[in-house]
Parts: sequence; C-alpha cells; structure tokens
Amino acid sequence: MNACRKTRTRRAAWLAFGLVALAAFSVSAQPDASFSVQSVQPNPTPEFGTHNAREAPTPRRALADAEQATEATQAFKLATITLSNLTAHPPPYDHDPFSRSSISQATSFLSSYLPSAQGQGPIGRAIRIAIKLRQKFSPFRVFFWTDSSAAAARKRDEEIRGKAIKVIDLLQYSAELGNTDALYTLARLSLFPPNVYFTSDPKLAYSYFSTHASLTGNASSQAVLAFFYATGYADTVPVDQAKAMLYYTFAAQGGHKGAQMALAYRYWSGISTLEACSRAVEWYEAAADTAMGMFLSGPPGGHTLPYTHTRVSDLDGGAYGPGASVASTGLNVVKPAVKAGFAQAAGETWEDLLEYYMFNADRGEMDFAYKLGKIFYQGSIYATSGGIGSGSEGVGRIGQDFNLARSYFLKIARQVWARDPLNPLQHNAVDDKVEGVTKPGWAAKSAAYLGRMYLRGEGVKRDYETAMMWFERGAEYGDRECYNGLGIMWRDGLVKGRQDLGKAMEYFSHAAGLELAEALVNLGKHHYGRGEIKLAGACFEAAISYGSPLEAHFYLAKIHTLNMHTAGLPQGYAAGSCANAVSFYKLVAERGVWDEDLVDDAEFAWNSGTARGKEMAILKWWIAAERGSEVAQNNLAYVLDQDRSILRLTRFAPIEASNDTARLALTQWTRSAAQRNIDSLVKVGDYYYHGLGVPDEPESVRWEKAAKYYQSAADTQMSALAMWNLGWMYENGVGVPQDFHLAKRHYDQALETNSEAYLPVLLSLIKLYAKSVWYTLQGGKNGLSLWGYDEDKLSIPERATLEREIDAASPAQPDPKDEQVISTAEELADEFRDDGSWYIGKAREEFHRRRTAEARREEEDPVQWARDRRNAENEREGDFGPEDYFDAALRGGHRGEEVADEFAETMLIVGLCAVVAILIYIRTRIVERARREQEQRQPGEQQQQNLGVFPPPGDPARQDWLIWR
Repeated sequence: MNACRKTRTRRAAWLAFGLVALAAFSVSAQPDASFSVQSVQPNPTPEFGTHNAREAPTPRRALADAEQATEATQAFKLATITLSNLTAHPPPYDHDPFSRSSISQATSFLSSYLPSAQGQGPIGRAIRIAIKLRQKFSPFRVFFWTDSSAAAARKRDEEIRGKAIKVIDLLQYSAELGNTDALYTLARLSLFPPNVYFTSDPKLAYSYFSTHASLTGNASSQAVLAFFYATGYADTVPVDQAKAMLYYTFAAQGGHKGAQMALAYRYWSGISTLEACSRAVEWYEAAADTAMGMFLSGPPGGHTLPYTHTRVSDLDGGAYGPGASVASTGLNVVKPAVKAGFAQAAGETWEDLLEYYMFNADRGEMDFAYKLGKIFYQGSIYATSGGIGSGSEGVGRIGQDFNLARSYFLKIARQVWARDPLNPLQHNAVDDKVEGVTKPGWAAKSAAYLGRMYLRGEGVKRDYETAMMWFERGAEYGDRECYNGLGIMWRDGLVKGRQDLGKAMEYFSHAAGLELAEALVNLGKHHYGRGEIKLAGACFEAAISYGSPLEAHFYLAKIHTLNMHTAGLPQGYAAGSCANAVSFYKLVAERGVWDEDLVDDAEFAWNSGTARGKEMAILKWWIAAERGSEVAQNNLAYVLDQDRSILRLTRFAPIEASNDTARLALTQWTRSAAQRNIDSLVKVGDYYYHGLGVPDEPESVRWEKAAKYYQSAADTQMSALAMWNLGWMYENGVGVPQDFHLAKRHYDQALETNSEAYLPVLLSLIKLYAKSVWYTLQGGKNGLSLWGYDEDKLSIPERATLEREIDAASPAQPDPKDEQVISTAEELADEFRDDGSWYIGKAREEFHRRRTAEARREEEDPVQWARDRRNAENEREGDFGPEDYFDAALRGGHRGEEVADEFAETMLIVGLCAVVAILIYIRTRIVERARREQEQRQPGEQQQQNLGVFPPPGDPARQDWLIWR
C-alpha cells in the first residue's frame, strides 16, 4: 500500500513539474507588453526634493525624508507594474478599417509544432477556411455563450476596473509623498486614458501638468500647457496665444521635439507672431536633428521608418467624394489611400487579398510568394517608392512578420541556391546552385531581402557574413538592393578584413545607376562629407525624385541652410533657400516620429468607432495640427465638418449646429489650404459662402471672399469644382459682377480639367445659354452669341486652339538650323548631365536602362495586380476550379462581378423579347377569335365581291396572292 502511495506521489510530482516547465516555456515565449511605462514617465528630475531647502536638515529629518522617498518610489513602481499589466491586453478594435491585427501573434512553446491560420499547405488553408466559416455563421456562437462564461467576463471586468482604481490610488499617494514622476503619470492618464477603465478629465490633467511644470520645469508638461492655452481645449482655460508662445518657447528650449515643431510652425505661418523664416529654420532644424539622431541610432541603414500618415478624407475619395475632389482625380487616383478606399467600396479586404496570395503561393506561384514575403516584411500591402529602405504606407498595414517573410524569400531563393556553405564568405568556392537554372526569376530580389534581414537582425540573429553572402548572390544577377547592401558593408567594414571605400563607392554607383534612392543618398553623403556640395546636392535631388523619404531631405535642408547664411548672395536667393530649408526640415521632423506618433495613434483611436476613441482621436489630431502636420489639420477639419461633426451635439451645442465647431473646422481647413491642399482651399470658400465659422458680416462681403478662394483654387488648374463654382457665381452675379462669357469660360475650363464633370457642365451650359437668350430678349447687352464667336468671348480651349492656329500661320519662323542646334544642346544636356561619379561601364548601363524603359514589377499595386491575375485566370480557365468554389463562396461571389452586369443586361433583353413575343401571340389569338365569331354569326351568307384580278376563294392561285400581300 505504501509503495503504491509513493508511486502515485512520484507521478503527481512529475506531472506538476511538467506543468510548471510548460508554463515557464509559454511565459518565456510571450512578447513584451505593448505599453511601456516610459511613454508616460517624465524625464528624471534628481534636483527635486521633498524637504524644504530653507530648513537645515537634521539627521532625523533626513532619515524621515529618505523613508518617505523610498515609500513613494515603491508605490510608483507598483502602480506602473499594475498599469503595464492593464494596458498589455489587446485593444478592442483593429488599427485600420481595412486591415486585420498584426499577423505576428504571441506563441507558446508548442505552437511551432502545431498548424496555424498563417501556415502554408493544405492544413493551414483548412484552418483559414474553418475560421472563415466560423465568422460566416457567427450567430451560432450564441449557443456557446453560457451563463458561467458571462459571469466570468463580468468578474474579469470588475477585476480590471479595481486594478485601474488601484493604479490611480497608488499614483496619487506617491505624488503626495513628493514623487514627480507619479504626478506626471497621473496627468498623462487624465488626458490620455489608455482604455475605458480610466476616466478622461482634461481639467484635472491641466492641474497636474501645471503643478508638475512649476515644480520641475519639465519640457513635456510645458508643451501640454502651451496646447491648452493655444486651443482652450475642453474650456479648461481661456485661449491665450501669448502664454501659448511662452510655454512653447520654454518647452522648445528644454529640447521637446513637439514644442520645437509647434514654435517653428508658428514662426513660419505667422500665428500670434510675426513671420520669421530664419527663426522657423532654427527650430525646425533642431527638431529634424533629433529625428535624424533617432534614425541613425538603429541598425545599419537606420531605423525602419514609421508608417506614412493617411488622410481620412482620401479614404472617401476626398473631401467632396470621388471624382469631385482633387484628391481622387488625375494622378492622385494612384495614391494608396484612394485605391484603398475604392477597394473597400468594392467589398475587398486585406484578409481576402492575403488569402488569395497564400493560396497561389502554396501552389508554387513564385511571384505570389515574393509579393507575400515583401508584404510581411514591410508590414503593409502598399510600399512607398524608393526601395526597401523607404518604408511603407500606413493605409494598408497588416503588421510585420519577419519569420513568414523569411520563409517565403527562402523558398524562392532555394530555386537557385539549393544550400548554404558552412563558411558564408566562401560560397563562390562551392557549387551551391541548382543545375539547369538560367534565369534567377525572383531569387535575386529575395536574396536582397534575406541579406537585409541578416544585416539588420530582423527575425534572425544578426550575421554580417551571411548577409554579405546573400548580397553577393543577388549582385551576381544585377540586383540594385544587393549592390547597395554590399556598398554599406564595404564602407563600414562590417565584415572583418573587408573595408574598402573605393569598392563601396563602386557598388553604390551601380545601384544608383539602377535608380535606387538609398544608393543615391549614400553617394550624396560621401560627397557631402568631402565638401563637394554641388555633387552632393545633385545626388540628393535625384534621390528625392526616386522616392527617398528622409535622409535626402535632411541633407538638402542642411545645404539650403548653408546657402541661406552665405554672405554676398542676393536677398531673393537667400529667402528661397530659407523656404526650402523649412520645407525639408519640416518633412524630416514629421516623418521621424519614433518617440511619439500622434497622427498614427489618432487614426488608431478613430477606427475604434467608440465615443472615447473618437474623443482621443480629435485630441491627438489637434495636438499634431498645432505642430504643423497638414494631415492632422485635414483630418481634424474633415471630422469636424458641419455635416459630420461628432462635437456638434455634445460640448459646443446640444441641439443645433454650433458655430464654434465650424470656426475650429474653418481654422484647420485654412491651415491645411496654406500647405497646398486644394480641396481644403475650396472648403474655405464654401465656409465663407455659407457663413459657417466666419465673423458676422454682410453676405456680399462673404461672397466676395468666397469667390477669391475659389479663384485661388481654380488658378492651380487642378480643381474642376472650384472652376464650376466660379462659373455659377459669374452666371448669377454672386460675389462677382455678372458676366456670361466668364461663366462659360469657367464651365469649359472645369470640363477640360476633369472629364467626369461632363454632365453638370452640360446642364449648366444649357441653363446659361437659356438665361443669356432671355437676358438679350429683355434688352440686355453682351450676352452669349449662338452663331458667332468673338475672340474676347472664346472659352479657354477655344482660345488656346486659336492661338495655335495663329502661331502656325505666322510668317516669322525660327531658323531650322538654330532650332536643331538648340534641341541638340538640350538633348546633350539631358543625356550627359552630371549625376554623380562616373565609372567604366556606366554608359552601357545608362543606355540599357533608357532602352528598356519599363516599369519595375515590384512597384505595382498589389491589389490591382492580384485582381488582374485573377481575371486572367478566369478568362483562361473559363470557370472556377474545384478548389476555388470555397474561395468564391467565402468572399461573397466577387469573382464573377466583372461579367455580372453583362449577364444581367443580356437576361433583361431576353426577358423583354419574351414579353413582346407573348403579347404578340395573345393579340394574334384575340384577333383570330374575333374573326371566327364574326363568321359564325353569318354562316350562310356568301358575299360576292368584285375582286378584279384577285383570284376567287378556292382558286389555287389565291395562296400566291396572299403571300405577296
């Protein structure tokens, strides 16, 4: 009995040990909490103490102070730990309306051995289908929701709420004991509550920030106080621009990057101060230096750039919708945000797109596999132009997953290189290539990504030798990213014994010849360091034209700053250099937001759809707008627009539309328009026309101002809506003198600018001509002529046509020889312009590049590319394959939408024909029945008529006559 009991005890002990080990492995595999307490802590302030400096500290008092400080620190640490646990839970909403959460999820020890929804092959596909079916039939989940689970959820909610109260209590206690870090954290939690368990209280936050700033002089607290005084947020304090400038100046002097940007923007725009470009350059340069320092503190090549910011209006086709907005017409149609909005309107989601890509990649389609690897590496459906190092678009984010990206890239690379040698630096000494492979396909580009991952330690342990192996493999087939990677490694000497600046410049030149922006930046930095400013500027400008988002702008701003301070230059040239420096520094400071990305956080909160989320989104957009972000200004104005304002029925006015809301929206529209947003400029004209948010003044004055804003927008030759508005105002004499000819000119110009305006322009012209005729009949003069044209009355297209005809008929023609010489000189200047270092073989590469002149396939729109491939497969196969029925059913049958309209039209025509045939048949039957009834009423009556040459009844020839008749 004792032996049996000992055996059971031993088994229980081993089972407990196994469970503990499994739990330890699972915990070790969990990622770090997404919320860091450092994001809410101020800078340490060792000079602040709890004792009174005027009192002589006694030993007993010093001991009491030390105990009090220790207790305050312990309370603060316990509060931060509890807060970290509370905010470590995933948010109750996705970041993007079209995207799912990050593909990279927390995994346990055994997860690598189990199939997952992101796995490859039939098992992973079956899991994804099961998940889709579960989502499709979500109503059945109600049967699994029992009372016990509801009670457990309520209990968990109460526990989290109790922990939130504990955090606030501990922080307040720590702050009472003199811990300024706790005071700052309380202020942050009151202004930016991380979840619904914390209360938003701007007035309490202002009190905490004010106390903290007065005690410590902390720059972050001063920057928030400046925002309160600049905007009067939540009616906390009256608007006082003088105090706002004072606090912004203190915070900027203290090194706060956001305050430096806000102060520079105010000097640049003349907000509550005189315009001073030199002061704007000074503060924007300080902010850009901070951003560049963060960028260079990362791995070789710099930190991964943050996602680009998205205008909410672009997702809706612009402020006026698709077609009417400048944001969705012309070349702007290809912007990722606009394309994402169109994809959403068509019912497409990023999840469906990735599923389609995975399905084809699992079948061995290497182009799909490469694009999948690229998407998972950059963490977005859309990549920015300029190469791997140029970042990605925020509108298509899905979350980075380096492990998945590496698996796809390695799968492609193994098509060419079957194995890796033991010594990566001796890969050329062994035969590692697959026999019979003549074209690398996507292998060279995949090698560039693999080399970059080993170079930077992304998803793998950093290994410079392996990185150089992959770069050399890709460079063998002429990949530009591999050339640039080799240049970085040879320049910095990352591999022992392999540092050669000359060889590095040669690699950079090869990559620059293939139009890689990052390589041009590296060449420019080399020339800049040697004092060759002209060559450096040429390289940086070329890099910007090829899509460089950060470094090229920074160094060009430095060059313009030097030119601005160079003595002896004309005043106009110095002013132009100052304006360029401000623009470039501003761009760098707004893109380098690794420390605090307010615009991205606001978009995250807005997409939650909750009242708290929208409140936080407006607050963060507002703070970023005060710092000069045009995207934040546009987003804030768009959500506060009078027809869509969420504040309209809350703080500003409980029943009807508030002029305060319109005034705030007008301010943001105006600031956005000042940064060259044409739709915002038209919106400002609309606000003045309708009298929204403007001072009380006569309508005629408002209409004159509206006409000026419309005219400014129309002068850009981009806004058809502004031109149409001007045409209407000239037609009716609103805000401008009535002039039918100018009205027609602006209507014609609107049609020329945007062909989608054909119908409204046509109707407007019909009405205009009718009104002009009536005006002429009443005795008016200078009406439109229906038969002839005067040169002063011609429309814009007609005037241009007439000028071309006059120029063609002009006898004064230039000398053909002179023209040929001029064109030849221009061609030579274009062909042989000084675009960097020259090397043997560059001429051949330039000629080959100009000769091919083909767009790079990896820069195509992934959504449109997948759509084209799917359509091509449908046309080739003619019908769905056996595996595609599930896919088509899950996505709602969107595959056949291209022919749905044609099929519906065909069936409609067939149905109409059938109805007409039935009606004809019924009519024939009715006529025949009526004829028979008439014959029955006269059975014996035989009427002999004089038929002439027509055969009588019974004659065989009568049938022939009937046919002719």
